[in-house]
Amino acid sequence: MKEQYMQVTPKSTIGKALGYSIERWKKISLYTENGMLNIDNNPVENSIRPVALGRKNYLFAGSHEAARRSGMLYSLLGTCKMNGIEPYAWFKNILEKIPSHPINKIKDLLPHHLHSHTDG
Repeated sequence: MKEQYMQVTPKSTIGKALGYSIERWKKISLYTENGMLNIDNNPVENSIRPVALGRKNYLFAGSHEAARRSGMLYSLLGTCKMNGIEPYAWFKNILEKIPSHPINKIKDLLPHHLHSHTDG
């Protein structure tokens, strides 16, 4: 890259791209030194894609309150997914428990909280 950079105009598109890469090479190539780092951010992009697609749908939710409720459901489903909890089973379980569950302990029913109890 350094050789190529010396042969192009720094303000040209390729010159800017090479300059950017050369300046950040240590950070760009860090994934080659640490096996826990991904070469790209595709896993993150894939995980937020439903939220990005849902954002357009929220415009047609019917009301601000309906969009807010949809957002809460997406959040609960995402938390289930992140914690390896099957969403349908979790919702079924929670809907059966809510009527008799103390309101001051409602956080105990959240997906991440339940998961930590089953693993420990």
